[in-house]
Amino acid sequence: MGLRVEVAGRTDVGCVRAKNEDAWGYDAEAGIYAVCDGMGGQAAGEIASHLSLEAVLDFFREGHRDGKYPSMLDLVDGLSERANRLCNAIFRANRMVYDAAGENPDNAGMGSTIVCVLAEQEGISLGHVGDSRIYLVRAGEIKQLTADHSLVMEQVRRGMMTLQEARTSSMQNIIMRALGTEPTVVPDLEDMGMQTGDVLVLCSDGLTRHIPDESICDVVAHTRDLKYACDQLVDGARDAGGEDNITCVLLRFLEGTAGSNGN
Repeated sequence: MGLRVEVAGRTDVGCVRAKNEDAWGYDAEAGIYAVCDGMGGQAAGEIASHLSLEAVLDFFREGHRDGKYPSMLDLVDGLSERANRLCNAIFRANRMVYDAAGENPDNAGMGSTIVCVLAEQEGISLGHVGDSRIYLVRAGEIKQLTADHSLVMEQVRRGMMTLQEARTSSMQNIIMRALGTEPTVVPDLEDMGMQTGDVLVLCSDGLTRHIPDESICDVVAHTRDLKYACDQLVDGARDAGGEDNITCVLLRFLEGTAGSNGN
């Protein structure tokens, strides 16, 4: 028995920023879904996020079409072939952003976070760099599947700061790992299986800065319409201040033929 994917997403500039440096997209046939959050002066953050997104999507579009996925890295032990393909896609995105930053002084230092999901019949693989997040909502409970690559969360993990202190810290925006800031990058990767009814939440920190995990869970678990759930979450973040760009993408796994239906 296969699983099909329903997907809905929304991005919003928020209430403070002049530009939206978030980007999201997917290719249902190739099974790839991603959210990116750019950083950098002038238009650089917007450029970085869109470069990152398109690099990953194109990697899987081309591979799905040709049956060949370029391998630029040694295989990571303990991970599926699917996760290793995701690793290569993220590596390519990193190189494209890094090279683009070096070619234009206005874009120097630009970078982007990424969270991405590669879904196939055998299961899914997750990849991420930065502080955008992936959550799993299953049977009315929520679990964060990614660990933020941020200064404050690193201090929380080391016991130097409480989670509450991290949520109100002025250092929330300091990212320890991002696409494009160094010639290479090491993404976090994970393989997992999905169950019927599971929902994955891919989001930028503009959502999680304002909406607590339990509220995300409540909306997702009790809303059948994914597009409406996205609107509820994004509008909630706006109503709470909308200090950053806000992006939310929801993937629901259901019984049926492999593929995806957008909402």
